[in-house]
Amino acid sequence: MRRRARHSLDVRWRAHGATATAGYPSELAEPLREWREIHPFQRRLVQGERVFQILDLAAEEFYRSGNPLTRAAVDIGGIRTAAFVALVKDATSVGGFTIGRREVRAFSDKQIGLLQNFAAQAVIAMENARLLTETREALEQQTATAEVLQVINSSPGNLAPVFEAILAKAHSLCDVTHGSLYLRDGKTIRAVATGRPGAWAERLREGVPIDDNPFVGPLLDGARFLHVPDMAEIDHPLSQAIVQATGMRTGLYVPLRKDDALLGLISAVRDEVRPFADKQIALLENFAAQAVIAMENARLITETREALEQQTATAEVLQVINSSPGDLAPVFDAMLEKAVRLCGAVQGVLRIYDGDSFAVAAVHGEYRLLDLARRQGVHRPQPGDPFEALVRGEHIVHFADIRESVVYRTNPQARENIDLGGGRSWIAVALRNEDTLLGAISVYRQEIRPFTDKQIALLQNFAAQAVIAMENARLLDEIRQRQQELRVTFDNMVDGVAMFDETLHLAAWNRNFQELLQLPDEFLAQRHGFDEHVRYLSERGEFGETNPETEIKRLRGRLHEHYQFERSARMARSLKYGTTRCRMAAL
Repeated sequence: MRRRARHSLDVRWRAHGATATAGYPSELAEPLREWREIHPFQRRLVQGERVFQILDLAAEEFYRSGNPLTRAAVDIGGIRTAAFVALVKDATSVGGFTIGRREVRAFSDKQIGLLQNFAAQAVIAMENARLLTETREALEQQTATAEVLQVINSSPGNLAPVFEAILAKAHSLCDVTHGSLYLRDGKTIRAVATGRPGAWAERLREGVPIDDNPFVGPLLDGARFLHVPDMAEIDHPLSQAIVQATGMRTGLYVPLRKDDALLGLISAVRDEVRPFADKQIALLENFAAQAVIAMENARLITETREALEQQTATAEVLQVINSSPGDLAPVFDAMLEKAVRLCGAVQGVLRIYDGDSFAVAAVHGEYRLLDLARRQGVHRPQPGDPFEALVRGEHIVHFADIRESVVYRTNPQARENIDLGGGRSWIAVALRNEDTLLGAISVYRQEIRPFTDKQIALLQNFAAQAVIAMENARLLDEIRQRQQELRVTFDNMVDGVAMFDETLHLAAWNRNFQELLQLPDEFLAQRHGFDEHVRYLSERGEFGETNPETEIKRLRGRLHEHYQFERSARMARSLKYGTTRCRMAAL
């Protein structure tokens, strides 16, 4: 039985310790994982070298000068020849593979090529894991938010009963004749709840100007409250009109304030001259604070409802991405449907850019536009074209009215599309992966109503999701190709190879392993454990004259090594395999 002693190390530059090791003795493997300095050999990969070999580590200056890592590799691990291959992402080294031998013997070009292939696969796996993790994390986070927001949405903020209750309590506890709760609306204040019926109440509901208002002015200037012991003594037309029309005398006005902004006020009035006590003023201030809280809650609930719709749509799109890996059509369809609905648009188009022209990938809204786009084929941007601006680097192109644009006046094809769909307000958002333009999402309305910042941000979010989906599809396609290549490589290896998973059950094997050992299909299909395979082979004499249980115990002690053995000469000749080896290893 012959074993080729070798060690491998996958290094990523996370403070420069080894991410994974195989074949090293524990007294070396642990220091490698804990190492926190870049070794000069690693620095060569960081500085741009992609692959190199060191024929004899013991002959290197780093060993002779006492470099701790080099000393440990040679003196503890017995490594002599080592090869280094960089893991490269976007021309940047993100880690490396190191493989070593306990003899001075250079690695062949084929072995280096295989190691480079593994390095490329590692980079793809790392990037795919990062994207999937980000997508999973983005989905978990948005789903949790949606669930919380759904609970909030089940109790929508209705201000009318809140205001009515506040006024009722104020009347009762502050001993007032009547009062109103006003909200500021531009340059007027308007009563949204009032305790006084009749024509005066209706006038208050219609709104009262703020300018030159003796009861609002001090509050606008920042007064904590306005206390008027006798309104009849105020020399102002509005005050005199109120006294004559309603008989009001003593009044208290408390602002509804959020930060420094005046949102409205609460008025409490008595029909007699009887000033309010400090406690009553404080109580009314407390009611005002509650009203502000209710208003803020209502605002938040409204925004939350809108956010819920947006986040639910985002989560649903992410679910489509997650359930349709590599299939972009359902992702684009779901994305456009959400974008059109949540942005108040009537039409949406998603186009893919190939570096020269835009091709329609999905349309939502106007089916006739899809037919027209198919007839017109791809779209090559021309000067003045909004898509040409995206090609030049713009992220957003927004027209309040696209019929006032140059492209509408000068481009017959664009004009035909716009007229067919009745487009007015129009926006396009770029799909970009870093600086590379991948496509665009455009939506429009049939009235002149520009899109809001929130709607633009939502479209940008959908664009980012589209890019994630496209990148996932590309990576999954590459992984499938790499897996197929690996399968072909595996099956064409000269040696017979079998691998066992962490539970020590058969995980994979190549054709030569089955043919060399003449293992039945039904035996392999049952994916027996490691012990069962050793017992089966031992009973057939593959290990010579030995007790099966003794052989199982011996081999279990070597599970972390690549165990290999050669068939006997007699069996090899009869099977015409020469000195082909069989290897069994735990993953």
